[in-house]
Amino acid sequence: MVRGVEIFRVPKLRRNLSTPRVQTFTPSPSDSMRLSHVLPTTFLLALASALPAADRPAPAAATPTPYALILGPIRLWEGDAPGALGQRPQDIPTLTPYAADKAKDTGASILIFPGGGYGGLAEHEGTGYAEFFAAHGITAYVLKYRLGSNGYRHPVMLNDAARALRLLRVFAKRDGRDPTRIGVIGSSAGGHLASTLVTHFDSGNPAAPDPIDRESSRPDLGILCYPVISLLEFAHAGSRKNLLGDKPDPELVKFLSNELQVTKNTPPCFLWHTIEDKSVPVENTLLFAAALRQAGGLPSVHIYEKGAHGLGLGRPGKLAPPWADQLLYWFSERKFTP
Repeated sequence: MVRGVEIFRVPKLRRNLSTPRVQTFTPSPSDSMRLSHVLPTTFLLALASALPAADRPAPAAATPTPYALILGPIRLWEGDAPGALGQRPQDIPTLTPYAADKAKDTGASILIFPGGGYGGLAEHEGTGYAEFFAAHGITAYVLKYRLGSNGYRHPVMLNDAARALRLLRVFAKRDGRDPTRIGVIGSSAGGHLASTLVTHFDSGNPAAPDPIDRESSRPDLGILCYPVISLLEFAHAGSRKNLLGDKPDPELVKFLSNELQVTKNTPPCFLWHTIEDKSVPVENTLLFAAALRQAGGLPSVHIYEKGAHGLGLGRPGKLAPPWADQLLYWFSERKFTP
């Protein structure tokens, strides 16, 4: 329709096809410009509606929002996060809580770092873990931390992780949970972030104006699943690049090769890996376990022969080793859960 004048009407299909009647008029120059756009679109839409449903083109599928951009309801900071590059979803670190099953509530809490090479976040290593822990009586929080693929570099990821751990301690005190039973779990690059937090924590700043910053960022235990640990010989190149850039300072590479940062104050850790892992060599787990042992710790280490990288709790057609059952036993052994 242009100025109330009908331009084209698709006739009903008849056996004896006749030339459709077209009502015409003399357009002005401005009408001609509009008609050059209206006529093709009008004709195609009308033609499409006349086709049988089976012959119509299927509508384009909607592109799902990446997991990393689905923000949680809890922002780590009011206003912009320190070092934020903007106000896009990827600039806003958040937490998503999963309450423990009330009938099984243990009073413990866990912070989850999904993997993804510091370039993305894997849902099965985030939501998948959270649902598992909540079902076993542990309140879980998934951290959507900022990523190298969005222009961020160290120490932003560690700052997000430390802030999240402090928040969990505040939440535990607020909600009547145990603030001395807060663990952290990370897989792949998320395992690197978890191993960074268990080796680069601080006790908090008692003089900080923000009460959250007065809390310790030390986890009470760590769970490292097929983790990136070293940024040296056995590094995962993509994770190192997203974390530190193309030409990182060699001293910073050593500083974040966490097998070199273990001390007697590093919390107890549970580690698992597979020898078949071709993305992150099993040596990463072995190096960290050896460092823990040398520092006087007693790590729980589980090395399986079979299994590709990134299995998590298991995926369709890809069974995971029985690490989750052994983890629950370790929780009980360490009095993390009753």
